[in-house]
Amino acid sequence: MGEAGKNVQIISKIESTEGLRNFDDILEASDAIMIARGDLGMEMPPEKVFLAQKMMTARCNLAGKPVITATQMLESMIENPRPTRAEVSDVADAVLDGTDGVMLSGEAANGKFPVNAISIQRRICESAESVIDYDSLYLRIREAVMNQHPEGLPVAESICSNAVALASEVDASLILALSQTGSTSRLLGKYRPRQQILCVTDNKHAVAHTAVARGILPFQVESLKDTETVIAKALEYAKSVGLVKVGDKVVAVHGIKENTAGATNMMEVVNVE
Repeated sequence: MGEAGKNVQIISKIESTEGLRNFDDILEASDAIMIARGDLGMEMPPEKVFLAQKMMTARCNLAGKPVITATQMLESMIENPRPTRAEVSDVADAVLDGTDGVMLSGEAANGKFPVNAISIQRRICESAESVIDYDSLYLRIREAVMNQHPEGLPVAESICSNAVALASEVDASLILALSQTGSTSRLLGKYRPRQQILCVTDNKHAVAHTAVARGILPFQVESLKDTETVIAKALEYAKSVGLVKVGDKVVAVHGIKENTAGATNMMEVVNVE
């Protein structure tokens, strides 16, 4: 694709046993993963599909790459106005397992109740997320990541990991990430904070790329120069859309070297005024 395609990201669809066998290599080469459970169920015993789904979801989480669970989520809603109880549990379990997104196909493309299907799926996801123990989840992810890096974490990841812990400890309402490429916000998202992450960037490609990840809301500015001004502008935006209110605490993550990619090395707590 040449120069025009250098910012295109790859979402790899896993739909065969061959894809499963080569999953680690595919994950490394991909920006995100889609789990096509319906197609997988045609190639392997149906009672094994859930194991494959859980394995892939866990590995994507550990790699900090978005994973989308797809096909036959609310299949009965192609014809019926309400899903089965089993389908509701299936969607909720995908969320509890750590999926970044759930995708409807036939239910929305040619079903009789597309808007209702989307609305119900959203409510299921919100309900499932409301019962997650985020502090315990953070500790499990942190332990797994540290086991992967016995030599110690890279500086940017250490800052992001501790920023998520800090946000929990001070009961912050929002995590603010100043990022040229979006990598800082994705590192923060890897640790699954309960807070929304506002990715402040001057890069239109980063805006598009971070939108697919769980819990990240992109906000584009003209420039990341003058960190104090950028943070103030981001907080005004956050107030305007209801993410924070006066008196809330916000954890901001950025670099001392302004406008430099890969230089995330600082976090601070900011009070919303």
